[in-house]
Amino acid sequence: MKVIDMWRYPVKTMAGEQLESARVGRLGIEGDRIVHAENIRHRVITARTHPRFLGHKAVLGPECEPLVDGRPWNSPEVAAEVADIAGPGAKLVRYDGPERFDVLPLLIATDGAIAAFGHDHRRLRPNLVIGGVEGMAEREWPGSRLRIGKTLIGVQDLRLRCNITAFDPDTLVEDIEITQSIYERFGGKLALNCFVIEGGEIAVGDEVRLVRGRACAKATVEMPQ
Repeated sequence: MKVIDMWRYPVKTMAGEQLESARVGRLGIEGDRIVHAENIRHRVITARTHPRFLGHKAVLGPECEPLVDGRPWNSPEVAAEVADIAGPGAKLVRYDGPERFDVLPLLIATDGAIAAFGHDHRRLRPNLVIGGVEGMAEREWPGSRLRIGKTLIGVQDLRLRCNITAFDPDTLVEDIEITQSIYERFGGKLALNCFVIEGGEIAVGDEVRLVRGRACAKATVEMPQ
């Protein structure tokens, strides 16, 4: 098996950036989901209720600060667009604590499960995609570990999917039958919630080795995607 794709989402719930390599630490890929949107009541806003966020792309800039469609995340232009999407008082906030993740710091998908899913894997918003996996073998991985170079990743459980999977990542056209099919065919769960045991550099093309044996479970943080 090997890493065949890698993604970072510097602004939570916006489109992310495809990477060739990245540093992975205790809180996942460095720079992942370090900015999020809040409403006037300081509650996190996501594409689950405001899918237009998916139409904006965030990348990590040269100063390790997110850029939204090429502009600083805290620029007046971006602020105006956020308010237009989510209403007066909505804004982007920088926060890099562990609570920023939906469940755990890494979401891993496999090519076998993506093939069974039958749609663009970007709908699943993975951090890593592992190739060379037969069919739905990922469903047997919870409790195991993945060794990628010096990095050791614990696999906790399968990810329960939300309605974000219904939106085409390019056109934003909604097809609720895609989300429904995940529940009908896969019990609502696809891809893997993972945590980092030992950090290191990961690059596309790196070999991935499955290590059987119970990994220490991590507490989850329940937040919408």
